[in-house]
Amino acid sequence: MKRPARQKERDVQTTEKTDDQEGVRTCPECESSSLVRSSDESEVSCEDCGLILEEETIDRGPEWRAFNHSERNNKSRVGAPTTQTMHDKGLTTTIDWQNKDAYGRSLSSNKRSQMNRLRKWQERIRTKDAGERNLQFALSEIDRMASGLGVPRSIREVASVLYRRALEEDLIRGRSIEGVATSALYAACRMEGVPRSLEEVSAVSRVDQKEIGRTYRYISQELSLEMKPVDPKKYVPRFCSELELPEEVQVKANEIIDTSAEKGLLSGKSPTGYAAAAIYAASLLCNEKRTQREVSDVAQVTEVTIRNRYQEQIEAMGIH
Repeated sequence: MKRPARQKERDVQTTEKTDDQEGVRTCPECESSSLVRSSDESEVSCEDCGLILEEETIDRGPEWRAFNHSERNNKSRVGAPTTQTMHDKGLTTTIDWQNKDAYGRSLSSNKRSQMNRLRKWQERIRTKDAGERNLQFALSEIDRMASGLGVPRSIREVASVLYRRALEEDLIRGRSIEGVATSALYAACRMEGVPRSLEEVSAVSRVDQKEIGRTYRYISQELSLEMKPVDPKKYVPRFCSELELPEEVQVKANEIIDTSAEKGLLSGKSPTGYAAAAIYAASLLCNEKRTQREVSDVAQVTEVTIRNRYQEQIEAMGIH
């Protein structure tokens, strides 16, 4: 069946228009490309003239309703999202430790012994070789140290990804698993802007501080990690909170650090020591005195470091 000549011309014009726009969809009414989709993804409309281009009635949500968090968890039929903090990314089956059935009733003695055997074999088959067992141990170490440092979940994910990258690049050969895991966690803290000093990381680790620093430098170089110098101001809120200092001391300490940075005094200095000295100076200026011993215990630096940085800072501020 042949199409009319007018229909052919219309098809040719439509094809030419699509080719000219290079696949960019526009509104047929005002030829605007500002098309938006509604929050429930039920319709597509033009942002300029309001013309509705598509209208769907498909509900992509669940068929059930829930009115609180516990009800939503009970009705949900999906598992937890995948995570890098587990060696199998959380895709394996987990047998609950509670000896109850789906209705909450207690299991019989035969069923309990059967479930215990199933749990035992489930733990054995989750790691099929030595590589997975080492990865499981390393990720559990990262999770343990992250809990000790009090860092958020996102940093654990980043540290796990860094360790997996080091494992793929064969950077762990000849080095301890704990050392590489600790270095990955330290690098993740710096990358995510939640700095922790080497002293704090080594306090929760089973590895010497020198080995952590040496492994961290090696991993950051091999993985091409762009590490910027740590800003001392990021330590100020945490140190002031532990010292129970008011907000004005924190503001004054940040002002001291900014003034010192403008005069180039931060180069080659420890950020924790510089932050501790700024807090000590700010506490004196705001009549909220804390001793050098108290500040050094919180910042985990020596009192000599605080005194040296303190002299540099008061000279930079012009205080005598």
